[in-house]
Amino acid sequence: MEISGLPVELWRLILSYLRLPDLGRCSLVCRAWYELILSLDNTRWRQLCLGCIECRHPNWPNQPDVEPQSWREAFKQHYVASKTWTKNAQDFESSNCFYLFRRKKDRHVLRVGQGCEFDTLRAALASAGVYDRIVLLPGVYEEQSEIILKVPVEIVGQGKLGDVALLVSIDQHCPTTRLCNVVFMPAWFTPVVYKTTSGHVQFDNCNFENGQLQIHAPGTCQVKFCTFNQSSVHFHSVALGVLENCEFTGSENASVTIEGIPSSKRNWACKHLTTLAKSHCMLQASDPALCNVPKRGGWGGPPARNVRTCKIVVGGDQSNLLPASKTQLVLEKAGEKEAEVNSRLYTAKEGEAMTLETDSSDSELSTSSENEDDDRSMYKLSYRAHSLSHMLAQVIHSRPQTSGLTALQRDLELKTLQQELQRDKEAQSLASSLQGCLIRKCLFRDGKGGVFVCSQGRAKLEGSVFRELTYAVRCIQNSKIIMLKNDIHHCKASGIFLRLAAGGLIADNNIHSNCEAGVDIRKGANPLILCNKIHSGLRSGIVVLGNGKGIIRSNQIYGNKEAGIYILYNGNPIVSGNHIFQGLAAGIAVNENGRGQIIENVIRENQWGGADIRRGGDPVLRSNLICCGYSDGVVVGERGKGLIEGNTIYGNKGCGVWIMSSSLPHITNNRIGHNSIYGVAVFCRKDDANDYLANQGGNENFNDEGEAASWENDLDSEDERLTSRRPISVALVESNSINHNGAAGLYVKSSEALNIIANAIHANHDSGVAVLQSSQLTRIANNSISCNSLGGVLIESEARVELRGNGIYDNSSHGITSKGDGVIVENDIVGNRGCGLQLLQTADMKVTKNRIQSFWDYGIVMLDQTKGLVQENLIFQGRSKKTILQQVSNAEDCIVQNNKLLTFKSKSDVAWTLENPPARPHIEGSTRGTSMATNSQKVTTMSTRIAARMDGGCRNNGSIFCTIL
Repeated sequence: MEISGLPVELWRLILSYLRLPDLGRCSLVCRAWYELILSLDNTRWRQLCLGCIECRHPNWPNQPDVEPQSWREAFKQHYVASKTWTKNAQDFESSNCFYLFRRKKDRHVLRVGQGCEFDTLRAALASAGVYDRIVLLPGVYEEQSEIILKVPVEIVGQGKLGDVALLVSIDQHCPTTRLCNVVFMPAWFTPVVYKTTSGHVQFDNCNFENGQLQIHAPGTCQVKFCTFNQSSVHFHSVALGVLENCEFTGSENASVTIEGIPSSKRNWACKHLTTLAKSHCMLQASDPALCNVPKRGGWGGPPARNVRTCKIVVGGDQSNLLPASKTQLVLEKAGEKEAEVNSRLYTAKEGEAMTLETDSSDSELSTSSENEDDDRSMYKLSYRAHSLSHMLAQVIHSRPQTSGLTALQRDLELKTLQQELQRDKEAQSLASSLQGCLIRKCLFRDGKGGVFVCSQGRAKLEGSVFRELTYAVRCIQNSKIIMLKNDIHHCKASGIFLRLAAGGLIADNNIHSNCEAGVDIRKGANPLILCNKIHSGLRSGIVVLGNGKGIIRSNQIYGNKEAGIYILYNGNPIVSGNHIFQGLAAGIAVNENGRGQIIENVIRENQWGGADIRRGGDPVLRSNLICCGYSDGVVVGERGKGLIEGNTIYGNKGCGVWIMSSSLPHITNNRIGHNSIYGVAVFCRKDDANDYLANQGGNENFNDEGEAASWENDLDSEDERLTSRRPISVALVESNSINHNGAAGLYVKSSEALNIIANAIHANHDSGVAVLQSSQLTRIANNSISCNSLGGVLIESEARVELRGNGIYDNSSHGITSKGDGVIVENDIVGNRGCGLQLLQTADMKVTKNRIQSFWDYGIVMLDQTKGLVQENLIFQGRSKKTILQQVSNAEDCIVQNNKLLTFKSKSDVAWTLENPPARPHIEGSTRGTSMATNSQKVTTMSTRIAARMDGGCRNNGSIFCTIL
């Protein structure tokens, strides 16, 4: 009859009494009836699905309270899967229509139990024919010897799960079989309850108690809706086995063991299992779970706690960015004011002079009146753009226009797994591969181990939960594992172990709250780790050691108690595109000869250093944004090495870069600005410095579950180290922009030699460079030191310094103040508010061939017990008409000779300029700094404006860590 003949509600009531075959027939009547049958999803289809003894809730055991998107579809999938074991009939190739003449299988039902035709399972099997169904009535069935299964049969328990128990050991010798609704327990003579070496076995809705399930190649298995209590599954070189919606509890060892390379010899079921597995693949483009993946925000996942926020803003409409707090809005206004002041500094057109006016200092400390400005214009000493003027221009014009907003936001976003797979064919191939064992939507809990893969085994884990285990996954001996969308938490050791050249893909997992590392990579393991959330661990997020490698990309790593990523003992991963934030220790720690390439990461809001390098650590740290940390941006501790290049180190509460003088870093082409203390600080090695944040990376237990940690045999030879770097024998700070820091731009209290070359040190809130102690020579050459709130360069009495070829301009106090020893040669010292050069106390300096002008004070001042030689300097007259003041206790020890004075006669005189040579600094191939910045251009752009709350100042003139100690 027509559908319209009755109300829809009444139709649904009538149809709710139909059995499955009748529902199928009704759906074939017409489209209207088909849609009516589909509308029964939450009533009859749900009832059929939950009432089936062969399956459980479609989202059991992980989400039994969450309803599936379609009960009908879930029931259909299970029904189709439950028939896999019957698909072993050979396809006849002689004729496409030959199946019409095939005899239909006659299946018999054999009943076993009290009052039935068979008392034991063995007796029923002896009488069973091919594909017969054996029904076990409620009871316990025990066999005293192993059962050999020779014919394909289906064994089903009657009643509820638990009513039928089998104490048996079954060895399958037939092509296929199925067991359903049965509890398996081991017989007295063996722990193995079931074994197959060639055929296919299917388990639906079964329990395994204290036993083992063994699958040997070319055998296969399909296990669904089963519970393993203190039981385990062993795969030996299996081409393909499927575990779906199973629960593993209380294991004494690994719940699932996959051993051996997948066999090339396959049985009939492999192609059917492959088709079934791919139809449910979690990475299908049509899968709503993938299509509706929530877009990660610019800074990644949710914060672990209430912490100071960090915001990146580009001028213009900010409606699409993260909401700003009141504090950020205040800082934003301060930034606008700073931009207005910076705008007074300008770069002239090509061929014209670049003017840096003293009263337009970024520090805003100029107090000159308009009359003084007029007078000063008369004595103005202009100088052409020097070799580092492009760096100052970047400081001044560091904020891109609104049109760059979209690109900036795109750069800040983490890539989704889909984006990563599109650009990485190797990852795409791994994600789509299917070999060995497929474990999907299973629960592993309250036991020792989850999954153990060894001896070139292959496994794929999707949508499973691992909790409260000793470890979740262990992969060793050239094995490969693919892990997608799993949840791994509260493990007593590390979540995932990879050893002995293991590899694979670990992607889009949620790994959190583990007692040791979230992921532990060592002994040559080389996995691909993409788009995971690794957080809230009681130790580090990821550790790489003992020759471990790997590619760690596009992950959110946050809220871990120790380092977000810890690299040591020759660990050498590639770490790129990650957001590492809100950790309770360092963002990335490289220790004990660790290496690695750390590229284009966002490292922010960590309690200790954004990156911490010490004790032989030798990484490449390139093009990262390291910002808003609660301590220093980068720490290079005792015996630390590494290339630190092209990073933006911004808005940290401590120093931008903190260096111990016993280290040997190469720090080049970084932007180091707006940090609360020093831009770059170099400190002496002290007796108590051995314990200085020795646990910065963490107190990780690097013994492998009690096995001895012997790393000597795992270390690479020195010949395998990166050879593309420029070798250095002295710590080198070169070509950096160091600006707007809360104390000195560069602070040195060192016992080792140091080279400071070609840096732009600008607008810091103390001296540009302060050398308090330098028992070996500190070489300061070809730098631009300008517009700092105090002097340009301060040299204390215990320092040995060479100042050569620097441009020291427009600082708010003296250009150079020295109480120490050394040479000051060929510098331009112009426009500073105090003296050009001041020698005090016991200074012993050789001052030659400098060009000096002070508008308000003496060009050169020598006082107290000053010694040395002052000759062949060119001194330009200022408003005060003061040139050289010499008031020393012993004039014979201080020689002043052959200096030249240029005086200003009238307003009609041609303006003075610095030429022959032009304004310093001079750098051969001055575009070098620009070319080196190519890799860091992206991170430089994205850091154009970062608003962060930076309260507090320099405590006791040292790093914030010194205060902690």
